[in-house]
This record gives sequence, structure tokens and C-alpha cells, in this order.
Amino acid sequence: MRLHRSAVVIFVVLIATLVISQAFASPQAPEKTSASGSASSTKRLITEKDLFKFTWIANPQLSPDGLRVAFTRVVVDEKRTGYESSIWTVATAGNEPPVRMTNGKHDSGPRWSPDGRHIAFVRGGEKDEAGKPRPAQIAILSLGGGEAWTITDLPKGAANPIWAPDSRRIAFLSSTTPEDLEKQARQKNRAKPGDESNPKASEPDTTKNTAQPKQAELETEHESDVHVINRAVYRDNDEGYLDPKRHEHIWLLDVPTTSDELTKPRQLTTGEFDEGEPCWTHDGSRIYFLTRRIDEPYYELPTTDIYSVASVGGDLQKLATIPMGIGDLAFSPDGRRLAFHGSVTQPIRSYSQPDVWVMDLAPNPQPRNLTANYDFDMGSSVFGDNAAPRGGNGRRLRWSPDGRWLFDLVEKQGRTPLVRIDTQSGAVSEITHGDQAVLDFSVTSDARNVVALVSTPVMVGDLFTVAQDGSQRRITDVNQALWSQLNLTAPEEFTYTSFDGKRIQSWVQKPPDFDAQKKYPLILNIHGGPHAAYGWVFDHEFQWMAARGYVVLYVNPRGSTSYGQEFGNVIQYHYPGDDYRDLMIGVDELLKRGYIDPKKLGVTGGSGGGVLTNWTITHTDRFAAAVSQRDISNWTSWWYTADFTLFQPNWFKAPPFQDPQDYANRSAITFVQNIHTPTMFVLGEVDYRTPPDSGGEQLFRALKFLKRPTAMVVFPRESHELSRSGEPWHRIERLEHIVGWFDKWMMGVPHPEYHVRPEKQVDKPRPTPETTMPPTSLR
Repeated sequence: MRLHRSAVVIFVVLIATLVISQAFASPQAPEKTSASGSASSTKRLITEKDLFKFTWIANPQLSPDGLRVAFTRVVVDEKRTGYESSIWTVATAGNEPPVRMTNGKHDSGPRWSPDGRHIAFVRGGEKDEAGKPRPAQIAILSLGGGEAWTITDLPKGAANPIWAPDSRRIAFLSSTTPEDLEKQARQKNRAKPGDESNPKASEPDTTKNTAQPKQAELETEHESDVHVINRAVYRDNDEGYLDPKRHEHIWLLDVPTTSDELTKPRQLTTGEFDEGEPCWTHDGSRIYFLTRRIDEPYYELPTTDIYSVASVGGDLQKLATIPMGIGDLAFSPDGRRLAFHGSVTQPIRSYSQPDVWVMDLAPNPQPRNLTANYDFDMGSSVFGDNAAPRGGNGRRLRWSPDGRWLFDLVEKQGRTPLVRIDTQSGAVSEITHGDQAVLDFSVTSDARNVVALVSTPVMVGDLFTVAQDGSQRRITDVNQALWSQLNLTAPEEFTYTSFDGKRIQSWVQKPPDFDAQKKYPLILNIHGGPHAAYGWVFDHEFQWMAARGYVVLYVNPRGSTSYGQEFGNVIQYHYPGDDYRDLMIGVDELLKRGYIDPKKLGVTGGSGGGVLTNWTITHTDRFAAAVSQRDISNWTSWWYTADFTLFQPNWFKAPPFQDPQDYANRSAITFVQNIHTPTMFVLGEVDYRTPPDSGGEQLFRALKFLKRPTAMVVFPRESHELSRSGEPWHRIERLEHIVGWFDKWMMGVPHPEYHVRPEKQVDKPRPTPETTMPPTSLR
């Protein structure tokens, strides 16, 4: 099991400052696009390939004195097949452009030392002699000057550096084993040059037969790549096939004072289970961590063990077993309490809302649910398609210095504000306000300085300082050069009443220069999860579809998060079902406005949105075209092949071999003969979350048998994260295929590549009468 979820003066030479100023426009430059998204007529429409020019910010971390914030800056690489990341800092005063701190191409996750003199981070991307990427290692940068240097060299890499309070030690995670270290030592010894004082030492001895020893050595060094599987969970969408012999353990390193000084890390924990989220006590004597000491945890409801180990090593001490999966472990300032996020496991639900819990550091502690009476999702955020594709996040929970408050994010009705939680009463008060999503944040230990990473429908994500009254001041504008050229518009929030009285929140993204007197084609875009939520956050896909002349309707039907426990879990054992009805009523309500052409309706969605896209086209013929992405069409097949199990009755009451009818009744493949809508399937070749052979591949083959119009687009090397963090070119091609399919079936634009026998055709311009945008806005 992997456990997922002093002032500093920097001198920069003039030439570096000039380069940096070009990379980041000054945040003081006036913006040409207002909050409402209005823009001058000189601006152009956004394109799919503008993604190549995006800059993303991830993992902001305030310096201990609050004067600067370090962050990971992510851009598309030169070949446009991957991403580059580096560590930058910017003054919280907002009076200077950001400064690049590291020169690596894959540097991420900055962490300030408590004394503010160093930044530790993870450096990846170095390649071995064969050209293969080496495992990422921990590096350190002195704020006193000089280049960053790598301080670990473990065969399986190092990650998640956590500074000790004394700023002299770093705890981190690695899956390196003693056998790995022995093999590494042998390889280094073989690589040593011969004794230069004896020229004959490097010459081969022809009097000895060395073939046998070399062969034996090769056999000893051979590392099998065969997967021997005996666990129900044997592969992961992010990591691929899992190695049950490897486990993440906690290591400790004395921080070298210079790049010439070498220190050897010590392994603090061992055994057959993973450890995660190491957290130092304030005196630096112990490290607490999360683990789950069960060989096959899928047979039981989720639990988490909290253990600790002395920083000098020794036996582990168990604090408690928490009857739920937890994360974001955080010590109170007095060291007497722990806070964390967790979702109750009883009763068994499809969706259990995450809460904030606190627990005394005492024998037989009992966790207390601080936010039990607050019916929104703690530690969560609404999502778009452009969170930083690399770089990660910081820990969500932060204490105030007096222990009275906890800072956190909350997913609430399509927005994500930064909030403060009273640790006595559990009362939650919002700090930030407005139509936006705080994706990440950082707070100094005295709680006087707060920085938030904020996204809106017209802003990918930038850093803002947040005052005690909630007011925000922008200190980065990383996409200013590109954004100054683009005509981006904010969506219209659109709430309606569904068949049973439930209020459904949705948004309408309209084309720039929208004219309500015209008729537009519509794309219904359905989110996945199913327990997730759209909201006031940037989504390139919606902006580009609108720029191509489509109105985009995106909805949070029942089952979505951010509307309370009952709203989220109401679809348990009924998915898909009434959520489909919510979506169709949303389309009906929009049609009443008169600017949608009812004959030019399209539907798409990914993951759980692919499930609902499939369900939609098996239950109605109203849509002229559909694109189902990373979908599930056969629940029975998916139960057997997904990268996680449903051994607990969360989504289904029984396994498919005990209740096959329930699975059939909820599977689109059962009703495939009802599909008459031209349908494209977009799949990732190594998607282990929704394996292609349990989704689009089955429907595609069936539709081909039925001689119905269909196509399938498969992306090599792509997992379930294709749309959010896949290879940049693949993300572009995905958008082009989706809109290309809609253009073909809704707008009459030829796309011969989707024909069995493609013929060269000259693409005619898309029609431009009443039903579409003017030619200048349709590309």
C-alpha cells in the first residue's frame, strides 16, 4: 500500500534580473482583462495549442520570516512531450518579479529550513549512462549563495523532505533496500579506475579464464522484471505494476554545510509496510508517521495507524489506530494534539465527506470530529483541467500559534475558500471570498502571513497574499504575456430545479462576442468522480470549445461534492441513474433560453463523466454526437480489472458473480443496441483506473458490429490523467479529436481521418448562418 495524500537577502546580478523579468511580467502591470472577462477587440481567441505556452505554479511555501514565498514553476519542455520544473521565489511585498533559484529541469517541492537559511527540494531528471532517468534525489540550496547540490544518492531515490526543528537534519522517504545499497556499492567499485601508479593494473590478465566469474556476476546482478502477483491490488494508475517487496520507509540525513561535505543517510524504519507523512515533534526528538500494518487491507474497512520513532533510531511506538483513512497530519504548537483529515467509514457509503479531526497526544486517544456539523468537504477543492501537471501540493492543515485555530481549504458550492476552524467549537469561518478556487496555501508559524494559490475561470493560477480581513493582493502574474493577447470570458452561473426539487448548480461558458439572438451548438460536458465537482476554476477545455463557437454547459449533478453529505451519497447503488436526469433537465432549461440549436447538441465526459456519457446515449437520441473518455461501459469487467477493489459494498452491494443483474442493469454495454448517436471513445493505453477493455473498447467493438458510426482514439503511454497531466502534445491532440468529432457530426466539417477509407478532402469552412458564430471566431 502506498500512503498517498531570519530575514534573507538575495543578490541577483543585473543580467539575471533582465532574464527573469522576461519570464515573469511584473505583478504591478495593469491587467487588460477585467474580472468579468471583458476584453478589448484587439485580443484573439484562445487556441488548443496555447497550452504549450502556459506557466503553472505549484506548492507555494512561505519563508519563516514571511518575506518571500518559494514555489515550483512548471512549463512545457522544448520537445512538448513533457514538463520542466524549477524552484523560484518572489517577495510577498509584491514589488519585484519572481527570481529563479535552481537550474535543474525537474526541481520541485521546495521546503524552507526553519532558520530560513536553506531550501530543500526534490531533483529529478538526471540520466544514467544508458540515457534512462535516474531516481529523484533530495537537493539543497543555500540562500547565502552558490548552486544547489544533491545530498542523497540512494538507488531508489528519495522524496518528501521534512526539516527537523533544529534545521540540521532532514527526514525523507525512500524505498531503497539494503540489497540495493550493496548492489550500488559493487557497481561503484567496478567503475573505479585502475591504480595509475601501476600501468599494468588496468591491463587484462590473459593467463586467467575470466568468463565464468563474469557470467556468475551477471547472474547475481540480474534483477527480474517479472511480476509475481498474489494480492488483489497489483497495479496503480500512477505507478504501474506494484512491487510488494518494496516499501516506503523513513530515512534521516544530517544536512551537510557545504557541497563538498558528504553525509550518509540512516534508515529509521524497516519492515513489510509503507510509512508516510513523517512529522517531527517540536523538540526534534521523535518523528510521527502514518502507516497501515495489514497485508491485504481491502478485506477490511479503511484504518490508519499512527506510529512514532525516535530520531536517533530505535523501536517504533504505536499511538493509535484510527478507524478511517487519514492524511495531512499536523502537530499543535504546544505539541499536545494532532490534527488530520479523515472520512468516517460507518455506515458504508459511496461517498463520505472529509472532516477535520483533532486528537490528544495521550494514551488511548480518541479523535474528535471538529467539523461534524459543517456539511461541506474539508481539505478539498473544486477542479479544472489545469492544476500544475507537476510539482504537488503542500500540507493542507496549519495551526495558529496559540492553537486556537486551524487553517484549511473547503470545497463549498462550486467554490474553494480558505477557512479558519475554531479548535474548541468547530465553527468554520471563511477567510477568502468570491468566485474562485484556492488550490493551495501557506501560512507562517506566527500566522501573520498567508499566501494562496488562486485560480478562476480566466486565470490558471497565481499567488496572492491574504490579509486578516480576507483581502487579496496579487504578487505573481506568470501568464501575463500570453493572457494580454487572449479574449477570455467568465462563465455564467446557472442554477435550476431538478425533478425532485433538488437545486442543481451549473455553469454556461459562452463564445466570446456571444449574441443571444443567434443559435449556437451546445456541448454538455460531464465531470468524473463521480464524487467531484466543477466550479469557479480555470478550464482550458471549456474556454477553447467556446472560442470555437460552442456553448458549453457543465453541471454538478447529484453525487457531486461541495453540496453536503446527503447530496453526494444519494447516488449510492443508483449510479448511473437520477444524475442523468439532472443533466437532461439542465439541457432542457438551457434550451428554453432560445439561443441553443436543439439539433446541434453534443455530450462528452471523462471517467465518471464517460460513464454518464455512455448512459446518456443508451437512453436518448437527442444528441447529434458524443465523445466518451476514459470510461466504464461494463461494470462487471471493471470490477475485476480496476486498480482498486470494491470488496466493500460502497458502490455495489455484492460482487458481480453474486448479483450479476445489478451490474448489467447499470452497464451501458447492456443497452448498446440503443445507441444511434455517432460516438468517439478517447482512451489511455495504460489507464489502470478505468482499463480500456472494460470501457470504450467494448462499446466500440459492439458499435462496429452494429454498423453504427464510431471511432476510437488511443493515446500511448497515457494513464487516467491524460487530460490533466498527460504529455503536452497528447493533451492538445485529445482536444482536437474531441472538437473534431463534434465539428464533423454537428457542423458538417469533413474529417476523413475518422473514415474507414480516408480520402483526401479540402476542408470546407464551417457554416456560418444563424446557427453558428461568425467566421472570424470559428477555426
